[in-house]
Amino acid sequence: MNSIDVAHILRETLFVAVKVGAPSLIAAMGAGLLVSILQAVTQINESTLAFLPKFLASMAALLFGGSFMYSTLLAYTRYIFDQVIVAGAS
Repeated sequence: MNSIDVAHILRETLFVAVKVGAPSLIAAMGAGLLVSILQAVTQINESTLAFLPKFLASMAALLFGGSFMYSTLLAYTRYIFDQVIVAGAS
């Protein structure tokens, strides 16, 4: 394995990490933003109020995006194992 292959694998690893983590993080960020706007409008300063909507949004994102995350990780795992086999053969 040369340095170009390692750099490509590391770049793919970062892309896969973003693809897998983004749906739940974006959902939690959106729910947090909506709760923050609601708290600012109503002047309710309760710090624990944002926990449940963020949790529910994250779980909904995992429920609806789970198959996408699974297929992304499966494809990446197959790619890594293929690279290991190719590197072992040469």
